[in-house]
Amino acid sequence: MMRTDFEGWQADFIQRLAVADLPAAEVSEPSVSNAMLSEWYNSQLTSRFADLESRRLQKQGLSFYTIGSAGHEANACVAAALRVTDPAFLHYRSGAFFLQRAKQQPGCHALYDLMLSFCASADDPISGGRHKVLGSLELNIPPQTSTIASHLPKAMGAAHAIAMSKRLKLNGNWPHDSIVLCSFGDASANHSTLLGALNATAWAAYQGIPMPVLYVCEDNGIGISTRSPNGWIGQCLQTIHPLKYFYADGRDAQQTYLVTQSAQAYIRKTGKPAILHLKTIRYFGHAGADAEVAYRDKNSIAADFEEDILLHTAAQLVERGVFDGAELAQHAQNTKARIQRVAAEAANRPRLKTATAIKSSIVPQAKTQILPVRSEQSIAAALSFDKRNAGQPQPLGKMLNWALHEAMQDYPNTLLFGEDVGKKGGVYHVTHALRDRFGPNRVMNTVLDEQSILGLAIGAAQQGFLPIPEIQFLAYVHNAEDQIRGEAATLPFFSNGQYD
Repeated sequence: MMRTDFEGWQADFIQRLAVADLPAAEVSEPSVSNAMLSEWYNSQLTSRFADLESRRLQKQGLSFYTIGSAGHEANACVAAALRVTDPAFLHYRSGAFFLQRAKQQPGCHALYDLMLSFCASADDPISGGRHKVLGSLELNIPPQTSTIASHLPKAMGAAHAIAMSKRLKLNGNWPHDSIVLCSFGDASANHSTLLGALNATAWAAYQGIPMPVLYVCEDNGIGISTRSPNGWIGQCLQTIHPLKYFYADGRDAQQTYLVTQSAQAYIRKTGKPAILHLKTIRYFGHAGADAEVAYRDKNSIAADFEEDILLHTAAQLVERGVFDGAELAQHAQNTKARIQRVAAEAANRPRLKTATAIKSSIVPQAKTQILPVRSEQSIAAALSFDKRNAGQPQPLGKMLNWALHEAMQDYPNTLLFGEDVGKKGGVYHVTHALRDRFGPNRVMNTVLDEQSILGLAIGAAQQGFLPIPEIQFLAYVHNAEDQIRGEAATLPFFSNGQYD
C-alpha cells in the first residue's frame, strides 16, 4: 500500500504510474473522448500536486492555507459539464473544478492564480492577498467566506434571480439560460442554513417557480473527525421533493461527467432544481493541522488511497491506449516540477503590508450610474394610489410605503420580498398596494425563513437586481445575522471589491 503522508504518497503514486500498478479500468464511454479524459486528468493531477506543494510551502512559512481538495477531484468533471457562464458557489475542496473551468476561458492562468492565493499575495486576482478563496470574476465564481452551508441561501437567491431577470426581460450579470452550481460537503448537509435553503428552493419549485440550480453534495463520509452515518446523506437528499436526485461515484470520471450532463440538461429544460450526490474521499485529513491518525485506523486510511480517482482516471487512459505507465509517470514528474516553479514565483510576489491596504476593498467605489430625474409629475404618479393622503403629515410607516412606491417606479430592477409583503401589505402595511401596482414577480411573499430571505437578497443583487428584503421584527433577524455579517458584508473584502 502507498504511504499516507503527503511526501511519501507523491513518490509512491508516481512509482505506481511507472509500473502501471492501477485498478481495473471502468468501461469506456463512447461519448467521452480521449482528449476529454486527458484534460480532466490534467486538472485532477494539477489540483492534487498543487495541494501538496501548498503544504510544503506552509512548512516554510510561505503558504497559509492547507484545506486541500485531495480526493474531491471528481469535481473537475462537474466543471466540464457546465458552462463558464454558470455561476458557481463552491465548496472549499474545489481546486480541480477551478482549474478545469479555467480551460473554458482563454487567457486564464489558473494554476498561478491558485498559488498566489495559497501564498496570500497581493497579486491574487480575486482577494488581492486578503484570504485564500476560490473565486474569479471572469470565471463567474463568487468567492465564499466559509462553506459550512452559509453560501447556499445566496446560491438559491441567485438561481431565483436569474429566472426572474428572464421573466422581467432584464439583462443581469449572468445570462438568462444560466444555471447556478452550488457545492457543499456531507457534514454541511446537517446544518440548519443548508436545510433552510434547500427547503426554500423546494417550496418555490413546488409552486412552479423556476429555480435553475444544481446542488452538489461532495460526500466524503466525514466532517473533520465525525463520521456521517452510512446511508444518511443519500436518504436525506432523496427526500427533498421536488428536487430531482442524481448520484455519481466520484472514482469514475466518465460517470461523474455524464451524470452531471444529465442533471444540467434536466435543469435547463425544465427550470427545476436538482441535487447531485457525488461520492468522494478525503485525503491527508481535514486540513494541515489535522492529525487524521488520532481518530482513524491507519489501515482504513491506507485502503482509501487504493480507491483514488487519480489512479482510476490513469487506468482508463492506459486501457484506452492514450498513454502507458511510463508516460504517465513522466507527465506526473513534469507536472510536479512545473507546479514547484509556479509556486516559487508566487511565493516571491508582494503581500499586503498595511491596514490601509487591507481595508481598501471595504469602502465601495463611487458609482457612475445616472440616476432617474424626479419631478413633481413622477412623484405624483408614484403616489397616485393614495391621493386622499397627499400633502398631509403621515406616520413613518406611511412615508416608508411612499418611498418604496417611488423606488419601484424609478428602478425597474427593484424587487421587494419577505413574509406577508404581498396582498396583506406587511404586518405594519409598509408594503401596502405595492403588489397590486408592480405585480407578483416584483413583490413576493417568501417562505418563513429569514436566512433564505437575506440569501435571496444577496443572490438577486449579484444578478444585478436592487433587492429590498423585509424582516418583520428585529428579533427575527438574529437567527439570520450571518447572512448580513458573514456573507453580504464580507463579499467586497474577499473579492477585492469586484463583487460589491
